[in-house]
Amino acid sequence: MLKGFVRHGGQIACCGTCLDARGLTEDNLIDKAPRSSMEELASWTVDADEVLTF
Repeated sequence: MLKGFVRHGGQIACCGTCLDARGLTEDNLIDKAPRSSMEELASWTVDADEVLTF
């Protein structure tokens, strides 16, 4: 589902704190879904017309 979202121009970022809490590294992530931060999330949320979370 995420790969299809990215193919259609969607942007994805993975919460660094959540990754750390689960012992996940960037090797566990799909392409186009980089490790991110709360600062980036806040910036995207302010700039976005629409936000999807799950």
